Amino acid sequence: MRRIIQYAMFISLFFVGFLVLNYYVLYGMSFLLGLPLNNTFYVVMIIASISYPLATLIERMVSNNFTRIFYTLASAWMGISFYLLFMLIIYLLLSFFFPLPRESAGIIIIVLTIIISAYSIYNSYLLEINEIEMHLNGLKQDLKAVHLSDIHIGSIRNSGYMERIVNETNKLNPDVIFITGDMVDGSARLHKHTFKSIDSLNAPAFFVTGNHETYEGLEEVFRVLGCTKLKILQEELVEFKGIQVVGVGYSHRGDHLKNTLSKMKIKKEKPSVLLYHLPVGLDEVNAAGIDLQLSGHTHNGQMIPFNFLVKIMFPYISGFYEYNGTQLYVSQGTGTWGPPMRLGSRCELVVIQLKSL
Repeated sequence: MRRIIQYAMFISLFFVGFLVLNYYVLYGMSFLLGLPLNNTFYVVMIIASISYPLATLIERMVSNNFTRIFYTLASAWMGISFYLLFMLIIYLLLSFFFPLPRESAGIIIIVLTIIISAYSIYNSYLLEINEIEMHLNGLKQDLKAVHLSDIHIGSIRNSGYMERIVNETNKLNPDVIFITGDMVDGSARLHKHTFKSIDSLNAPAFFVTGNHETYEGLEEVFRVLGCTKLKILQEELVEFKGIQVVGVGYSHRGDHLKNTLSKMKIKKEKPSVLLYHLPVGLDEVNAAGIDLQLSGHTHNGQMIPFNFLVKIMFPYISGFYEYNGTQLYVSQGTGTWGPPMRLGSRCELVVIQLKSL
């Protein structure tokens, strides 16, 4: 019941915010194009505003091909409306300095938004293979690892995308696979058959939960993913070919990572890899003697200009970082959340060549 109330509150707050956004965007475009603010305007505004919350509710109750198409379109509109918003803000700023014909500006904004949105949708379905070499103290043999994160299997990316990720991962012929959270999106009910392709992975796979697993409910996630060959690590340490693989599940508590690591018997003289969804706590990770931390969550902002906002919240936003000998790699994510769009970021599979010093 508590989760239902929280979910209802989130949808309500989102609707209010999205209503304001859609009013501003549609009012601005109507003003530029000289369209009347009649009943049609308000009907379109209401439909646009309720599209994503309504699609989300429908997908939670019943999911089929039609509802998934509706959800995808509503999610795409969410991204398109943000692009329109930023275009209107740019127009407003420029109009203070230059006289701009309203109708011409409106047409230019529509054309640019269509082009940017189309590219963003196309770009979100490309998979980039990024390869990086890292050295671990005490590693007895070189290993090839594949790092996946934020796949977001749900209404937009479902069993077909999961199978694609598995196939692409197998082509890389890794020795081990690390998945740092948000395997599920939370947009649709979970079914075991959606994740059955995971059992086709040709290497051991270790997984820790992200924030979206907690939104969905850990019990439900473990029910579905627990039937696969994934090794789910929840605040535990296991050894794999001489490496201490430390898995810490997501928590909203700021001291969760520090407290969890302090209770583990991590041997500093042996190589270690931490799987943790959030790219935070690098100083605490270093103090615990961890050699390498793998994280995700940020999506590298997913869409410009959100990367600037995400960078404020998470300074370690994407790629490789180092702190006093502890290495960190933050994945851009292997899927998308919300709008099926990427601008200024890519869906990636990360190949990590682990080398001994």
